[in-house]
Amino acid sequence: MMKHGIWSALLAVALGLGGPADVSAQVPPQPAELLAYEGLHRAAWQGDLPKLKSLAASGANLDARDARGRTPLHVATHARQREAVKLIAKAGANLDLLDDDRYDAVTIAAVADDAATLALLLSLGAKAGQVTSRYDGTALIAAAHLGHDEVVRQLIAAGAPLDHVNNLHWTAVIESIVLGDGGPRHQRTLAALIDAGANLALADRQGNTPLQLARARGYTAMVKLLEAPRAR
Repeated sequence: MMKHGIWSALLAVALGLGGPADVSAQVPPQPAELLAYEGLHRAAWQGDLPKLKSLAASGANLDARDARGRTPLHVATHARQREAVKLIAKAGANLDLLDDDRYDAVTIAAVADDAATLALLLSLGAKAGQVTSRYDGTALIAAAHLGHDEVVRQLIAAGAPLDHVNNLHWTAVIESIVLGDGGPRHQRTLAALIDAGANLALADRQGNTPLQLARARGYTAMVKLLEAPRAR
């Protein structure tokens, strides 16, 4: 088993909080950016529906980018401005664009544990299974490692790929174990993935299966889930 310090570093990397340049991923608009926003981006952040309607009707570019590649839809998702999300989508915005850190609106909502905005995006036609982030992951993998169990269930129901392997060679099942705390939400996340039919034989780069990884961490409840008849 890896030492705690190495696991902490890997956790930082997977969360986008580390790496060679220590550049944070999935960053919401910062105060200086918000002050500089105008047009659709400002209206999206503020949830200013009349302004959004006026700009859309005048032909404003619904997929315009800010300095970090965020569209008005990304901004509205970060701000949890659901009516703005709905208006922008119905006006014709592309729901599946990636920002400069390769996050789409679905993954932004998933990482934020924002089940309501995620449900709205999926109902509007946003894709549940895009490859996102610098780690070639998915919204499901991101939600699984954070233990966002309700979000995980939504993404599974929407057809997100259960067995996608990111460039760390981890699946959603593996991340729910190695980047989780073994607590109730990560247990529910793992149970949802197992119930949906995730492949429990897929191993990490060192050949460790999810069951071996759970045993190594002393996550007794997860071990029981992985050993249960439904998991075989």
